[in-house]
Amino acid sequence: MSYPRGVSDIQPGLVPVPPEGGRDDDFPTPAPLNGHGPARIIAMCNQKGGVGKTTTVINLAASLAEYGRRVLVIDFDPQGAASAGLGINSQDLDLTIYNLLLNPKLSIRDTIQETKIANLDLVPANIDLSAAEVQLVNEVAREQALTRVLRPIIDEYDVILIDCQPSLGLLTVNALTAAHGVMIPLEAEFFALRGVALLVDTIDMVHDRLNPRLKIDGILATMVDARTLHAREVLERLEQAFGDKVYDTKISRTVKFPDASVATEPITSYAPTHPGAHAYRRLAREVIARGDAA
Repeated sequence: MSYPRGVSDIQPGLVPVPPEGGRDDDFPTPAPLNGHGPARIIAMCNQKGGVGKTTTVINLAASLAEYGRRVLVIDFDPQGAASAGLGINSQDLDLTIYNLLLNPKLSIRDTIQETKIANLDLVPANIDLSAAEVQLVNEVAREQALTRVLRPIIDEYDVILIDCQPSLGLLTVNALTAAHGVMIPLEAEFFALRGVALLVDTIDMVHDRLNPRLKIDGILATMVDARTLHAREVLERLEQAFGDKVYDTKISRTVKFPDASVATEPITSYAPTHPGAHAYRRLAREVIARGDAA
């Protein structure tokens, strides 16, 4: 698994951008499951902030849950945005992912919070998690702390989504070590491309040294404005560099996403008929069709 050449030096061109969400029949409605587990663990990762990681975790998780998948979101960012976005006030909780990382005697079941969305649970985080990197440094097998935490419940869910912080530090390495795959949300903007090489290098390192099953599931273009030449050029570069690793579904920029965040709901319940909701449902169908979720 190596970084595709040419992301930063491909000459700009022009490609058509598929409409948000595409046709409803592009990916079939997934069949119901006869049972649940074992889970596929997907790390939502990009060291650049503001690219739609948490928005994608919340809305993809809700969409997968709508299709009958049992989903667990791991909030792995000290900002606790995924927790807040799913209506959980993590600041008032005594037990969060931070406590699980540092105390092997605690059970993850003691921290799992049910959300307002059927089939969707959450392990919350708050600012305490910011201290975990320093405290884990001297621990044995420090890169595998999250793997240990998740092991007892992996057979109880179909998908586990990890919302990583915008960093390539020890917490992100923990997420990559625990994961089967990585989804990389990438803003359709030139400077967002420049950090992809460093991220893929980190994924390669974890694959080689810690987690040989790890692979890049896909690159998700977010905040796309299909009216602009710039967005089209960025999408062309992505397609040339990553080929079929780029999800066919594109997520357009819309004020409905921050509106849904303020309402502490996924867009699929806040504005269920909005094109953004349709796009994330389509992404869920695409992820399932690709085999990246059961």
